[in-house]
Amino acid sequence: MEILSIAEMAEADRLAIASGIPGVELMESAGAAVAAAIMARWNPRPVLVLCGTGNNGGDGYVAARLLAASGWPVRVAALGPPARQGGDAAIMAARWSGGIEPCSPAALDGAALVVDALFGAGLTRPLSGPAAAMVEAANAGSAPIIAIDLPSGVEGDSGATPGPAIRAALTITFFRPKPGHLLLPGRLCCGERMVADIGIPVGVLERIAPRLGENDPALWGQAYPRLRPDDHKYRRGHAIVVSGGIASTGAARLSARAALRAGAGLVTLASPPAALAVNAAQLTAIMTRSIAGAEGLARLLADPRCTAVLLGPGNGLGPATRENVLAAMAGSHALVLDADALSVFKDDPAALFAALAARAPGQPALLTPHEGEFRRLFPQLSGDKLSRAAQAAAQAQAVVLLKGADSVIAAPDGRAAINENAPPTLATAGSGDVLAGLALALLAQYLPTFAAAAAAAWLHGAAAQAFGPGLIAEDLRDTLPVVLRWLFRALPSVDT
Repeated sequence: MEILSIAEMAEADRLAIASGIPGVELMESAGAAVAAAIMARWNPRPVLVLCGTGNNGGDGYVAARLLAASGWPVRVAALGPPARQGGDAAIMAARWSGGIEPCSPAALDGAALVVDALFGAGLTRPLSGPAAAMVEAANAGSAPIIAIDLPSGVEGDSGATPGPAIRAALTITFFRPKPGHLLLPGRLCCGERMVADIGIPVGVLERIAPRLGENDPALWGQAYPRLRPDDHKYRRGHAIVVSGGIASTGAARLSARAALRAGAGLVTLASPPAALAVNAAQLTAIMTRSIAGAEGLARLLADPRCTAVLLGPGNGLGPATRENVLAAMAGSHALVLDADALSVFKDDPAALFAALAARAPGQPALLTPHEGEFRRLFPQLSGDKLSRAAQAAAQAQAVVLLKGADSVIAAPDGRAAINENAPPTLATAGSGDVLAGLALALLAQYLPTFAAAAAAAWLHGAAAQAFGPGLIAEDLRDTLPVVLRWLFRALPSVDT
């Protein structure tokens, strides 16, 4: 599903109204969706609707009226007098025939459900004064909170909570989600998330042309590599993983095994001579190769059957890693840079960016930093996670997978996706190495870089969810077949 920024959502509303749908009709549909969602989940009980002075408050007045018409006991507490409402919201406030109380913590007495219609997704400042006091009191109470559009206090474009923010049990948004529904910490405030159809024509998306989406198989499934009856191992791609020295080989083996499990036809672990024996002793289906420095790596990658290479996991921060990365930039193979392959350039990121920009166009490299590695490589970038990842992709001319519980995948052409299926069990040593190996396998099978990064992030989270508690990094590759069986059943058919 597409994700709309606040400006894009405002444009969707404008285009819908310009097409002949009255704004008051959209607001009525929004409030009706809220009331219907509440009645579908709870039995009638005392409800307090908190209404702000903008359109979000207008939605709240509609929900209050429709719940009351269905026999629910409803009270409204307003942040300001109805006279302060404007436009369509004023019409909806006038249609509410019940009383209006001041929006103060005392209004919460006796409420068994609270509807948050104080502020919508466009809020970009911390809550203060009576609004902050109301939010804090509602959070402290025991009544479930239903948020309209976005929990008050959460910034719609960033998910930031610069001050108090509603912690909702259910959030109902309209037409398409906003970044703040998926990015942390805003996502944690939303509870269950529901996207309601309020009559905005889907065709307006063609006019808006959003570049951000939720990361799931609908985004990349059409391009995902399928097996063909006449496939052989080289057609499925030859992936190279560069190992670190003898004291730090485990990370590269995790990546290599993940790449083989994710469908690469061949995987070779390229080791410094001293590390060859320890790697060979622990691998079977994965081939091993001794390389003597950057020149040896370049000779290995000169084989046209090598389709993708991964550097970084356990490679160390010495000059050998830097030289290997620069040597791997040549050629037409796909490239994944993770961990040490990124941090080794912390004192000279311009050298990395120049080498990335010089690569052949059409297949940008993939960078997979966690927050610490990202800050070392892009210390000047600030702002929310989505904007930082987008700026980094443009600066590096590479696809950037900024990892975390809300991983962001950003391409240099402006496309981006937010991944939200990663459970907290992934916070374990080696899970990032597995993720890099998954991306490597998909790149080796000729999936474009942005799609490979997005698919790898989704598979990573899905495998962790499938395994459950007690997860360690090795479990991810072993659980992957369960996820792949489901995925191949769900993928759309393609012509072969």
